[in-house]
Amino acid sequence: MRSLLHPLRGGGLAVALATLVTTGFGLLAAGTAPAHAQGSTLNQLAQAHGRYFGSATDNSELNDSAYTAVLGSEFGSITPGNSMKWDTTEPSQGQFNFSGGDAIVQFAQAHNQQVRGHNLVWHSQLPSWVSSLPSSQVQAAMENHITKEAGHYKGEVYAWDVVNEPFNDDGTYRTDAFYNAMGKDYIADALRTAHAADPGAKLYINDYNIDGTGAKADAMYQLASDLKKQGVPLDGIGFQGHLAVQYSFPSNMQQNLQRFADLGLDVAFTELDVRMELPADSAKLAAQADYYRQVTDACLAVTRCVGITVWDFDDKYSWVPSTFSGQGAADLYDENLQTKPAYTAVQTALGGGGGTDTTPPSAPSGLAVSGTTSSSVSLKWSASTDDVGVTGYDVYRGSTKVGSTTSTSYTDSGLSASTTYSYTVKAKDAAGNVSAASGAVTATTAASGGGTPGTGAVKVQYKNNDSAPTDNQIKPGLRVVNTGSDPVDLSKVTIRYYFTGDGGSSTFNAWCDYAAVGCSNVTQKVVALSSPKSGADHYVEVGFTSGAGTLAAGANTGDIQNRISKSDWSNFSESDDYSYATNTAYADATKVTVYVNGTLASGIEP
Repeated sequence: MRSLLHPLRGGGLAVALATLVTTGFGLLAAGTAPAHAQGSTLNQLAQAHGRYFGSATDNSELNDSAYTAVLGSEFGSITPGNSMKWDTTEPSQGQFNFSGGDAIVQFAQAHNQQVRGHNLVWHSQLPSWVSSLPSSQVQAAMENHITKEAGHYKGEVYAWDVVNEPFNDDGTYRTDAFYNAMGKDYIADALRTAHAADPGAKLYINDYNIDGTGAKADAMYQLASDLKKQGVPLDGIGFQGHLAVQYSFPSNMQQNLQRFADLGLDVAFTELDVRMELPADSAKLAAQADYYRQVTDACLAVTRCVGITVWDFDDKYSWVPSTFSGQGAADLYDENLQTKPAYTAVQTALGGGGGTDTTPPSAPSGLAVSGTTSSSVSLKWSASTDDVGVTGYDVYRGSTKVGSTTSTSYTDSGLSASTTYSYTVKAKDAAGNVSAASGAVTATTAASGGGTPGTGAVKVQYKNNDSAPTDNQIKPGLRVVNTGSDPVDLSKVTIRYYFTGDGGSSTFNAWCDYAAVGCSNVTQKVVALSSPKSGADHYVEVGFTSGAGTLAAGANTGDIQNRISKSDWSNFSESDDYSYATNTAYADATKVTVYVNGTLASGIEP
């Protein structure tokens, strides 16, 4: 087992993981904590696997005695959500304030918990004086900040997120004060400086949307590999794990973790939560539980995955509602400090009391083919029942599992034309029980070039992200909504936003600035109309790669922020463009068109 002992301020050693044992679970009385099912906390269960289970917290929450009773007993590791960030610790150059971080460290010491330091270098929550420095002064300011903060907490912090979020979603380096001044070498310099200030701390690079394979994860892997070859003191990679049930679970998560571990690095989930579009319901909570279970399973399957930290453990203090409009319910506990199905799923995955459930769900019934194309088969079925709740379904083509879903429909893609396939479906619950297979159905794909899409109906929504219609960029925000009853294969979907070039260069560039599905899964190209129309002589076509997965019935892709410019960066005049509108919140857009398999599904072409 990896040693989790660490020195604490004031002398001596303390066991980093809590060993308090309580029994039972019931409603909270004022100022009291719930006891834990089967007498084991999540951290104790994780500790049995040589790992920790932690939570983020913030200083204002330490005044809530019911909350701190759970925080201090359920978890073995604490991450300060904000009080160790640069804008708090060094708001003015050379003027340091560690009082907020000290309070959290003191709480951790009092409860025999380790502390993950978060963070030393980040483009966000950065005081304006840093970005205002001449480039020649940025490195010295960064090194001084790291030295002072890591030195202040020397021996008290188990690990540091030294560099946070260095990459854009497409795998390019994020431009900020540090990158602009030093290029990517700022990362190695930050790690070396942190190691000099606190040689005993584990040093991490931390980022989001690297939980599964993709362009951003590949960029992080290349960086980590290069740093290790250079002998830079990098100990681990932090996978934030900010997930959402309306988006597909990250692909190949376990394999992705393992390839970093194979570089000789620790890996950890550092900011795990699973949000949903509100209001919550039993299906969304079951899907959330399954996502938490899959993360826990992935960590347990990789020897060098040292632990999991949730980004606060209860919905009352979650960051999600204030950041993602209309979303929330992301945590293991609800706003009243009652555990949710996600808690039970994690507990069960860790080998806890939830594992006493041995009753499998009922087999799915009514499996039927809802549509075929030359390369896909769409299926639907009736929901299974279970004594604690179904968390999802596995779909089998013959004896091979081809996918999983939390809904009662699925589209199997990438098939051969004019071919017959056989399918069954099995249900699973939070305890890991799996049902018997459904009755089998067969489906024959259409001949190549024939057939109709079995994808359901879609529409596109638009918002204006650019308040200056006469500048040198067009910035449409777009999202696809599945209005049908069956899932949609996003790789078959394209969107067209129409505009005029307005003189200047006749060649254009197009980018994805942000996409909830990941910019690496979004494609863009600018196409000239063969016959210009009123308000339109070009359109930008936005599409999706196979990595974007399927869009569930009733779901949307989330925000896709696009940007178009001319090659010579001359100005546009957008106000008379066909697709242009002034709304800054998403709304249905009849003058932006969306296609499925090249067939117009929604919107009016110019």
